[in-house]
Parts: sequence; structure tokens; C-alpha cells
Amino acid sequence: MGAWTNIRAIMKRELGSYFASPIAYVFLVIFLLLTGFFTYTVGNFFERGEASLVSVFTWHPWLYLFLVPAVGMRLWSEERRLGTMELLLTMPVTTWQAILGKFIASWLFLALALALTFPVVLTVNYMGDPDNGVIAAGYLGSLLLSGTYLAVSCMTSAMTRNQVISFIVSVMICLFLILAGYTPVTDLLTRWASPAAVSVIAGFSVMTHFEGFQRGVLDSRDVIFFASVIGFALFTTGVIIRNQRAG
Repeated sequence: MGAWTNIRAIMKRELGSYFASPIAYVFLVIFLLLTGFFTYTVGNFFERGEASLVSVFTWHPWLYLFLVPAVGMRLWSEERRLGTMELLLTMPVTTWQAILGKFIASWLFLALALALTFPVVLTVNYMGDPDNGVIAAGYLGSLLLSGTYLAVSCMTSAMTRNQVISFIVSVMICLFLILAGYTPVTDLLTRWASPAAVSVIAGFSVMTHFEGFQRGVLDSRDVIFFASVIGFALFTTGVIIRNQRAG
């Protein structure tokens, strides 16, 4: 009970810091504008003539590539820069409670941004008869995808007090997680690597696991993949912070 109280206190502190500045509102506006642009203009939402949100979710791995690290880069870098990290960790809060509290708060913020795309769901239901189960699966996959990027950003943020460096490194790692299963890349790899090796590399790609959600397929292996990456990144964050504490 005490652990959850501490986590919730950190969550409230983190969410409060988001909405105490214009950052949250600017992010939400940019996210919604870009989502609308990629959905209706680039994704040819109306020209497709089908009642689905394929044109929405197709762009999320690329949209999150820059927007999620922008949210996560300040999680620990800001604490280190301001010197409040030591103060936070001297409170009766364990390292993992602080990590979980900050991560969950940021993930809830991303979930809010995703939830605000509901007008497109209303639009597709008004225009046709979509499979809302497939749409729900797509939203779940998108939420897990954003959490994966966020956990990586949390890890890179703990490495440095420079937010720009944190942002660049997290973008590069997330880009690898996209390209590892991207068809042009896997086709290139097959020229010098065995099919088994290419399959293993592709297995690390978020694209490979996100596609199932877009089709409405809830495969436990895909859920486990996202949960494993999130867990590993947060565990690594804990190791980094504990080493800094010891140092």
C-alpha cells in the first residue's frame, strides 16, 4: 500500500509539471494536427472508401518516433540539470517507485493525446460500419508502442543531463526498432545473412509486432514483446540511476 502511495505521489507531481507549463498543450496540439494531416491528407482517408483506421495507425510508429522522445527526454535529464534528482531520491521513495511514477505519468499523458483522436473514430462510424474491435486493438497496439518508445526515452534521459543528447539517442534507438523489420531493410539483410538471422533481427522490430494489432489480432507474443522492451528499458534506467547514486 505504501509503495503505491509513493508511486501515485510521483505521478501527481509529474503530471502537474506537464500541465503547469505550455509544453503539454503544445504537444497535444502538434500531435493532433500531425495525426489529422497524415490521416486525411497523406493517408487518403476519404479516398480509401473503407471503414477502417488503417490510415491512422500506419503513421503512428513514425509520428511517435520524434514526439515521444520529446516527452521523455526531460524525465531524468531535467532532474539532474536542476539538481532535484538527489532531493527526489533522498525522500522515502525507492528508485523503482520513482521510475514507475514518472513513467506511468508520462504514459498517461500520451494516452490522453491518443484518446483525443476520438473524432476520427466517430467519423468512420458515421460514414460506414467499421469493425470497432479492430479499431480498439489498433488503439491498444498504439498505446503499447508509445509506452515502448517512452521507456527507451526514459532510459536515455537517465544517461545524461543534456536533453538534446537524450532526444537524439532515443530517436536513434527507436528508429532501429522500426527499421529492423522494415521490408527494404530485411530484403537488404537477406543478401548477406541467413534467413534465420534475418528473422531474429526482424523479431526486434516494433513494426513486426504492431502490424498484428492493426489487423485486429491480439497475439500474446506481441504483447509480451512490448512489455519486455518496456521492462528491460525501465530496469536499465534503474541500474543507471543506482550507479549514479552510488557514485
